[in-house]
Amino acid sequence: MSSLNMTSIDEITMRLVHYLVTKENYQPIIVAGLDNEIWLENVDKKYGVIRINSNYIHNSEQLDFDIFKAKTVVKQIKKKTLSLKCNTLSILLNVNDGVSVASKEKDIDVCSIKNIKELEENEKLQDVFSEIKNDVIDAHDDMDFFINVTNDINSKTEEKNKLYERTFMKKPLVVTYALIVFNVIIYLLSLINILDINAFSMSYDAVRAGEWWRIITSAFFHNGAIHLFCNMYSLYIIGTQLETVLGKCKFSIVYFVSILVASLFSAVLHGSGVASIGASGAIFGLMGAMLYFGYHYRLYLGSVMTSQIAPIILLNLFIGFMIPGVDNFAHVGGLIGGLFTGMIVGVKGKSEKSDTVNGIIVTTILIGFLFYMLYR
Repeated sequence: MSSLNMTSIDEITMRLVHYLVTKENYQPIIVAGLDNEIWLENVDKKYGVIRINSNYIHNSEQLDFDIFKAKTVVKQIKKKTLSLKCNTLSILLNVNDGVSVASKEKDIDVCSIKNIKELEENEKLQDVFSEIKNDVIDAHDDMDFFINVTNDINSKTEEKNKLYERTFMKKPLVVTYALIVFNVIIYLLSLINILDINAFSMSYDAVRAGEWWRIITSAFFHNGAIHLFCNMYSLYIIGTQLETVLGKCKFSIVYFVSILVASLFSAVLHGSGVASIGASGAIFGLMGAMLYFGYHYRLYLGSVMTSQIAPIILLNLFIGFMIPGVDNFAHVGGLIGGLFTGMIVGVKGKSEKSDTVNGIIVTTILIGFLFYMLYR
């Protein structure tokens, strides 16, 4: 005989959480100070936030207050996940029969579920989660049901935790350090006149004349020790972080595609008479890819994005426009190239195949257009 007696509310709650976590990839949000409520988040879905509330709603006034309370929490979630809009579904499990369940808030939908049949037939749930009625949980009794649901949820959570650990764990860094060393070597060779900067800088006229290698080589030459130090320090700070989360291969793709887009932006928008050098375009590309990565981990990195990454990008762009001689066109080009290339390489376990396809299409069109403008 089962030693656990579940109420109807308990069973509905566990079925909802089981389906949303294991099949729809929602993840729990810890909201302090709220009892008998479960909050789940997946901002890539129609309902970015789902709230399951088992507190008793006995009249319309309490329902209005409950919706107001939900709205307040959603505002905090939107801020943390960098979401301008976040449709929310509030599922109420314990509502007085005399209460008409409706929401005056355009971003918050409310539905009442009182039994398993309503769970499987509710229109709001069926419109978005049509497979919820097919989420069968084998169980002989309440205890068996509880154990199976808990095991499934724990297994899914463990899978996500392993992905998170693999993504953020420290790894041997190769590409970032190799790029720094190579840039320093190139600078020393140019310093003793073994390599001529003028033969490798990005020049609109020279590239049009057939010296296409300048598109890439210009990113490895620097005009002075301060220029080199600033870029290599930035590469060290940003590169070590991005190579850790993306891996060597994806990091390399981002870096070199960013160089390509940054150089083409510079040449096309500057035109004749301007030559540029330096790794800053590629570094801005790394920042663009970091923005894309951070967006997919915004539940964890939202505060870092708003307080560190975005301000650094904006500050550097502002400085570039204010100080003469800084090639801000290359910076903007690199940032855009890195963002789109971030879409191409993707974020493991987070981004979709469609993101990769869209990234390839957009990047190909952009590069094709820039080459057309360069050689027309």
